[in-house]
Amino acid sequence: MERDATAVITANGGKVIGSVRHPLNTSDFSSFLLQAQASKAKVIGLANAGGDTINAIKQASEFGITSGGQKLAGLLIFLTDVHSLGLQTAQGLSLTESFYWDMNDDTRAFSKRFSERMANKVMPTMVQAGVYAAIIHYLKTLYSQGGNSHDGAKIVAAMKAMPSDDPLFGKGSIQPNGRAIHPAYLFEVKKPSESKGPWDFYKLLATIPADQAFVPLDKSTCPLLKK
Repeated sequence: MERDATAVITANGGKVIGSVRHPLNTSDFSSFLLQAQASKAKVIGLANAGGDTINAIKQASEFGITSGGQKLAGLLIFLTDVHSLGLQTAQGLSLTESFYWDMNDDTRAFSKRFSERMANKVMPTMVQAGVYAAIIHYLKTLYSQGGNSHDGAKIVAAMKAMPSDDPLFGKGSIQPNGRAIHPAYLFEVKKPSESKGPWDFYKLLATIPADQAFVPLDKSTCPLLKK
């Protein structure tokens, strides 16, 4: 993530002025965050995930990093992470997701059905929505093959040949290397005063077209392309 983010930053005229690595599952991010704070970087990118990301954001808030004018950008953030943090702590965080429950009527309808089936009434993340969309595409492909094909290679080839179009991710396609291509979105976490209710966390800053959101085939190093 650090390598790919650096490439995008420099290609767009930005500058990476430093980096520091922390141990996995550490409980104390103070030295790493204070180095980032002292760097005076406009944006501090967090190339971690899960509990490490949550704890880093919590401690950055405690150190006054965001209130001091520096922004945090999470390179792998889920809606449930923001829910765990709360808007008071996560406000202003920049992140990219490929699905958000409150994008349109279709995403809201799916998310409502999903939430009603969950004991804790949680909204779906982009991974859970992605599994649903992938299964829908598979079933559409299976139907187009007569509904009774057991030839996995044939089904996969047909899935790659058929454009994807579902209510959660919109129009897309599957590359020869198996990567699904669809739009992605740049979000900023709302301030508590901007939220209109439970799970109303994001405001949309930009839509990234499908052909720009993923590594293009001519730059892909996936070995599947060599088969």
